[in-house]
Amino acid sequence: MRTVVLASMRRNTKRYVAATLAVVIGVAFIIVTNALSSAARNGMTSGLDAPYENADVVVSDLDGADAADLLDRAPKAGAEASMLGWARLPVGHDGKELSDAVDVGALPRDDSMRWQELVDGRFPAVDDEAVVDANAAKGNDVRIGDTLTVGIGKEALDVTVVGTVDSPSAMVQSAVYLTQDVQARWLDQTMVNSVAWNGSGSVDAQIDELSAAHPDATVQTTDDFVADQQKLATNGIDVIAMVLLLFAAIAIATSVMVIANTFSILFAQRTRDFALLRCVGATKGQVLRSIRFEALGLGVVSSVLGLLVGSGLGLGLVAGIRSFAPSARMGEVAFAPGWFLGAFVMGTLLTVVASWLPTRRVIRVSPLAALRPDTGVDARSAAGRVQIGLGLLLVVGGVLAMAAAISGTSVPLMLVGGVATFFGVVVLGPTIVPALIRLAGTLAARVVGPPGRLAASNAARNPRRTAATTASLLVGVTLTTAVLTGLASARSIMDDEMDAAHPLDASISATTGDGLDQEVLADARDVPGVEEVAELPGTTATLDQRIGEVRVVAPGPEAASLMRSETGFASPADDAIYLPIDAVESGNAPDRVRITVGGEARTLRVQGIGEDWGNVAVVAPGTLAALDSAPTPQAIWMRADLDRDAEGFSGDLGAVTAASDASVESTLQERAFVDLQLNVMTGAIVGLLGIAVFIALIGIANTLGLSVLERNRENALLRALGLTRRQLRATLATEAVLLSVVATLLGSGLGVGFAWVGVQTMLRQFVADAPMTLPLGQLAVVVLVSALAGLAACVLPARRAAKVTPAAGLAME
Repeated sequence: MRTVVLASMRRNTKRYVAATLAVVIGVAFIIVTNALSSAARNGMTSGLDAPYENADVVVSDLDGADAADLLDRAPKAGAEASMLGWARLPVGHDGKELSDAVDVGALPRDDSMRWQELVDGRFPAVDDEAVVDANAAKGNDVRIGDTLTVGIGKEALDVTVVGTVDSPSAMVQSAVYLTQDVQARWLDQTMVNSVAWNGSGSVDAQIDELSAAHPDATVQTTDDFVADQQKLATNGIDVIAMVLLLFAAIAIATSVMVIANTFSILFAQRTRDFALLRCVGATKGQVLRSIRFEALGLGVVSSVLGLLVGSGLGLGLVAGIRSFAPSARMGEVAFAPGWFLGAFVMGTLLTVVASWLPTRRVIRVSPLAALRPDTGVDARSAAGRVQIGLGLLLVVGGVLAMAAAISGTSVPLMLVGGVATFFGVVVLGPTIVPALIRLAGTLAARVVGPPGRLAASNAARNPRRTAATTASLLVGVTLTTAVLTGLASARSIMDDEMDAAHPLDASISATTGDGLDQEVLADARDVPGVEEVAELPGTTATLDQRIGEVRVVAPGPEAASLMRSETGFASPADDAIYLPIDAVESGNAPDRVRITVGGEARTLRVQGIGEDWGNVAVVAPGTLAALDSAPTPQAIWMRADLDRDAEGFSGDLGAVTAASDASVESTLQERAFVDLQLNVMTGAIVGLLGIAVFIALIGIANTLGLSVLERNRENALLRALGLTRRQLRATLATEAVLLSVVATLLGSGLGVGFAWVGVQTMLRQFVADAPMTLPLGQLAVVVLVSALAGLAACVLPARRAAKVTPAAGLAME
């Protein structure tokens, strides 16, 4: 039997190409995941201990006040201290705003505590100098000698760039570094990571002293703190690795279907060979072992190739990320033997497992029965009725489970119901798919003529094979459609939430002088992306002493048309006032405030505090008229085009207000950040699912290729009866398109249904009326791409079939 097995493997080498590719892709996916996760983990943890090399202890879980106290205490105690943290501040460059949220960190007072590595220039010697992260400087065209404006209003500070630096750790990296004394003015806005402390006395004594001074903070040794930070840094990487492995599992499941279908077709074509072996004395066990040894050999070779391909791709991807995205800070790739062993075993086992059912089916057929054709699933037979009954049971049970999940908002029950429903459809595939192909074939026949009818007949001839071929594509398309529809619905809901949370797109508020200049008012209207503008009259008023001076404005009737949702501050009541968040100490607003302008005063009810309306207080027009009979323009409210580049829009507004020292607020960047997250998520998920779809398309090409070999004499007879080569190629092309389009349409229907269930189950508990949005354009692209991919999959089989002459084809076995 060994000679038979080796001869069979040599003879069928080309027919195993699709199965080999499927295994290689699945194994390579796992190895690439190992490469990316190890490089990301090493990059995240590399240099994490650098800021604490000369520190004895580290104090964390601090706010700005605690950090300020430690920094003040250090010189008095004869210690050295370094604050690691950043304040998100507006930063301008050459009269334009780089961004309204730049991370601004601090350089330690003591050189021994400094962890930043100088790339070019020098470190600051005085308080009006700064250094900039080298990558940030390159990306924003900031050079040594340039002047940056940090902050806005009275706190704004002009600093000269004297150097560029690199931080060994991404977790404590900032874009701009000021001297520690200057950065301290924004400590109340600083996100403090930790304070590194190098004092006198033993480490235990320092821990006890600092713990007593700051009982709510966490005081640790340097080694303990760094270990905790490394664990925290790698948690996200581990989660990403698990997510990637989930998609690898999807690709592997698709591979199993492709491999099982490949073996099923090959074994069906070799039933006469197996029958002959049985007739000459081979037992069932010998034939079974020979087939499984064949599958084992294919699995071993494919897995080794997958390990090599995955290693090369992993190293190449990491090198590419380092070259084109250096800010990603990828470390060295560290391939783990456990990952390699697991990937190899998985690839080998999935090949053997995928061949299990086809081999059992072949062995159960007697030599005489093997000479009869396979009729597929016959609903009139007992086996057919059992299969159809099982499929219906799974579908009905899955639908009921999903209905219960919607009622009880149970995600686990939703997943169980979705899986049951999908597998029910797969079990019913030999009945459903051929019927759909016949229906689609009638339409194809009207377009391409006789080749369309032949294609539909060929595709539906073997229901089991057709269903198995489309099942692999069904997995990828169903998941892709569900993801696209679910994320489109989430995007629609997020847009509504953003409209409700931020009804006003942008504002400009006066901070000095008598109000906004006419030049600012005119230039603001001309900013690209501004659709509507409302000028708000106002005055400078004094509130309660604990609040101080503030600009007060009154929106007119036109202000309501700017809002993206109904909001109170667009039309406040006569006895109400909306306060800017910067005018309220610690964000705690009193119930009422007394507002005074000259000799006029009013006591108003505080309706709300926030920053959406700018750095001004908002009152009713009647209230403003009673306080000041000659108001001047104090603010501009704007409605913007949401397709406008958010950073560019903020930069243009900053350029308009640069000379006037006015305050700019824009919510477009928050919207853009949410859109970016959804876009990245959509692209990543669809790209990863695309691997499964690609494997499925390999399966379609493989099925067509093997079917061409199986139908050589039939194709030759058709050619002899007058079918041209062009018509034969059209027949195979139509067959491939029918298989891919039917699977895509069926998968799209399932995906949309699953997405609706997911929206109702997961989002309805947060949004009472959770609508579902159909991304019709994206779904149409999925169908079109699947059809074109199916067309591409038939190119080689069609060319091979068309090259065979009728005489040569009729002489084939």
